[in-house]
Formats: sequence, structure tokens, C-alpha cells
Amino acid sequence: MRVFPCRPLLVLLALAPLGAVAAERVAVAAAANLAYVLAPLDAAFARANPGVNVTSTIGASGSLVAQISRGAPYDVFLSADLDYPRKLVQAGGAPAGATVVTFAFGRLVLWTTRGTLELGSVASVMNNPAVRRVAEANPRTAPYGRAAEEVLAHLGLVDEVRAKIVVGENISQAAQYVASGNADVGFVALSLVAAPHHPSQGRWIEVPSSLYAPIAQGAVVTTHGADHAAAQRYLEFLTGGEARRIFAEFGYGLPPAP
Repeated sequence: MRVFPCRPLLVLLALAPLGAVAAERVAVAAAANLAYVLAPLDAAFARANPGVNVTSTIGASGSLVAQISRGAPYDVFLSADLDYPRKLVQAGGAPAGATVVTFAFGRLVLWTTRGTLELGSVASVMNNPAVRRVAEANPRTAPYGRAAEEVLAHLGLVDEVRAKIVVGENISQAAQYVASGNADVGFVALSLVAAPHHPSQGRWIEVPSSLYAPIAQGAVVTTHGADHAAAQRYLEFLTGGEARRIFAEFGYGLPPAP
């Protein structure tokens, strides 16, 4: 299995042009694996839609659904899976019959900043006695964490690895555990460790896609954004050519072109 260099993790919380006076505003709630890709996405959307101010907030998909269902004023929800947008529709946080758009497919990697740790395969890393802490996102609220659990189950390593697991609230926090040295390795999103334009730090191997269900990522306009034309344009933008180019640059798989 090939070992690839990766880039360090930064935390992105919001993106908005300073001092901008916008006639329209789109508030985006996005899964944490999208932390790096939001900046170029929002910038590309803003270029195509002058006068629209985009703000983006990241978090675990399940946590964002809970916030939106309780009335958090987000216009568009970008999830790490398709289930959470559908649940949002069922909960009334998005209009009945709202379209859930698949915009990308996530890819899971095993990442380490330990220079001497051998990355042969997922199983060999999990069985290595030098690996004492393995980071993953909370599988109850983060689809990438759920995918990590599927990998361990598929390999028959759940019981062996359970005592080593450290759980982050979302995939960004799981990656922070690895970056800070609080975990030896971590199951993280490729988009977080292979983001372009950042200096290399650490190493990673991609987890075979046969070990977990496809991470199809979906978006939906919320009830709050249903009457905002710019929110619908943002949803449509996610499947357009420029957005697809950006997603591919950050290591995402792409659904068939619309």
C-alpha cells in the first residue's frame, strides 16, 4: 500500500468578506470534513453571485441537524452523508419534499504525525503495540466516525482496538488529536490532510473503500432558507463545474455530472 505525504489541519469557522455590504446573505452549516474546502467554494460562489454574503460554520453533521431543528438560522446544510439531510426534512428543519443533492463522496484515511510509525495497512497499524491511541470522530453524530467503526468491524478489530479509541466531537477534532500528539494515528477525512496549498506534515494511507459504505455527502436548503433565492442558487452551485473542480482538488470523489 502506498504512503502519501499530507498537509496540516487548520480550523475554519467562518468565511465572510470584511466590510462587505450585501443585499443577500447565505448562512451555510457544513460538516467538519469540509473545513478547508469551504473557503474556495464560497469564494467561487461569491464571484458568480456579486452582492451575496456567504457565512459558513462547521460542526458534526448530527449536531448541526439538532441545531437547525431547534431554529438555528442556517439557510443551507451540507452534511457528511445523505441520512442527516433526510432527517432534517423529516424533522421540519427543511421543507417537506425538499431536494437532497449529492455533491461529493468522502474518502477515509489513516493519518499519523509519528515519523517512525510504519504505515503498512490498516490492520497492521491497529495491531502495532506502539499505537496506543487511535482517534476517530463520534460515530453517533459524525458519518466519518461511523465509517471508521465499519472499518474496524470489517477487519474484526473492534474488541482489540476499543481501549485505544479517543473520540472527537467531529472529524476536525479527531484530526486535532493526531496533530497535537494526543493520538498516535487517526481515522480522518482525506480532505483535511491533503488540502492543497499547505506545507506537508505527517503521513497517511487511504483506507480501502471496500471496508466502509460509500460516504455520499448531501446538501439541502433549510426551512429558514426556503424563501431565499440565493440559498437555492448555492445548492445548485454545489453540483456545477466549478464546485466539482474544487471538490476534486481536495480529494473528494464526484457523483455523475447533472
